Amino acid sequence: MADSWRRTPTESPVTFEIDTSASIPPFEQIKAQAIAQIASGDLLAGTKLATVRQLASDLGIAPNTVARAYRELEADGFLLSRGRNGTVVKAQPGDAAALLQLDAKAYATRAAELGISGDEALRFITIALKK
Repeated sequence: MADSWRRTPTESPVTFEIDTSASIPPFEQIKAQAIAQIASGDLLAGTKLATVRQLASDLGIAPNTVARAYRELEADGFLLSRGRNGTVVKAQPGDAAALLQLDAKAYATRAAELGISGDEALRFITIALKK
């Protein structure tokens, strides 16, 4: 059976699995899995990914391997590196709905933290849309 590591980073819902017995290099495995999760909508625009060091540690691979995957994903237009602020999934063409869904989730979470009911939160949205 192939050695593999599976880990869901705390920063994002993404799960990467590295098959060390595969002929595909680990950085290519990370790239392919990230692209698939972005395309499927499992990984939304604005989602913060694990740091290079954290993901490398989680997967048991060298940090340079993760850094290469992130660099290539950024060059291909899938990720946006914000230096010390981390790496996030970049909005894709036609991704407005995904961005709005991310904002809606943040709004719902904040409303719950403030003790606002779902009906009241929806009323606030309705009022805002009418203005």
